[in-house]
Amino acid sequence: MIPNEWIMGLVGGLMIGVAASIFLLGNGRIMGASGLIGGLVDRSGLSDWAERIAFLAALIIVPAVLIALFDIQVSTNATANLFIVILGGLLVGVGTRLANGCTSGHGVCGISRFSIRGIMATVFYLVAGGITMVLFRHVMGVI
Repeated sequence: MIPNEWIMGLVGGLMIGVAASIFLLGNGRIMGASGLIGGLVDRSGLSDWAERIAFLAALIIVPAVLIALFDIQVSTNATANLFIVILGGLLVGVGTRLANGCTSGHGVCGISRFSIRGIMATVFYLVAGGITMVLFRHVMGVI
């Protein structure tokens, strides 16, 4: 029997893949959350602001609706240390700007298009995440 977490991960991955495909086929652009947000923040994406807001709102609303409909119990291993949460969020934001994209852009869309830049960015994301976990959890013990 497959654990429920694996099934939910598979369903979530399929949903992200389908959303990325629809976004690419529907308007010819890559679905990257950081790019959508960045275009609103730096005002370069104001020509299609409604599409960007709708997509970003769906990232929040759809999981909330599914949790309510299927009475899904959500648990995380996130730290209660607010400083670490804020620092992590800021570092992720800086990293996505430096890498010209986030995991949804590079990992889902880049790899599926055999983009060397997307593949390399994803490799570096994974390595950096592993190093971060070793340092912050196992060496420093803060998360």
